[in-house]
Amino acid sequence: MDHRKKALLLGDYTHPDWHPLQGVDAEISRIFHDIMTVQCSENRNMLLQENITGFDVCISYMDDWKGKVSPQQTAGLLSYVSNGGGLLILHNGITLQNRYELKQMIGAKFLQHPPYAPLEFTVTAESHPVTEGITGFTLEEEPYQFEFGSFSETKVLLEYQSEEGPKPAAWAHRYGLGRIVYLMPGHHVPTFAHETYRKLIFQAGKWAARYV
Repeated sequence: MDHRKKALLLGDYTHPDWHPLQGVDAEISRIFHDIMTVQCSENRNMLLQENITGFDVCISYMDDWKGKVSPQQTAGLLSYVSNGGGLLILHNGITLQNRYELKQMIGAKFLQHPPYAPLEFTVTAESHPVTEGITGFTLEEEPYQFEFGSFSETKVLLEYQSEEGPKPAAWAHRYGLGRIVYLMPGHHVPTFAHETYRKLIFQAGKWAARYV
């Protein structure tokens, strides 16, 4: 009997805009292997209430910058999180923001990014379970920039250094009974091989899935 919790990883194999799920799926499955099984899919209907309910955490690596999930899929994800489900969003997974209801739940929206570059990340919330034991690290990444909504009480966990000063790179908050974490890095497979970032993903998934 497998007593591990269950994660649903959603991304794009067939028609990604920029970030295919191939390769990333294997890394994420390895990161969580000891505590969670990871089911990987590009089928958006997994977000429907009857399909998503069986999972402890949903991980979004969706890469559809022009499309939207359907109203039914949106309702499924909103209901899932507000009733206690976890949502971990990695890098381009923030394309969920194409539905305004999901953008409000995430707490911020992607605006743009300057060119891929080496980025220096610093922890801004050392006492949070997601960042516990994490120290500053450097990664070559796309420096995503965000605009935060005024209604969500979100906690910024990481910042990266830009020419204009520090910018948010990760945040976490509760939504209803559920928990949401966003981690900015994740542009391609090499990012997921970085030891510190793997630990960050692991702890984010643990917190979102209510292990801690």
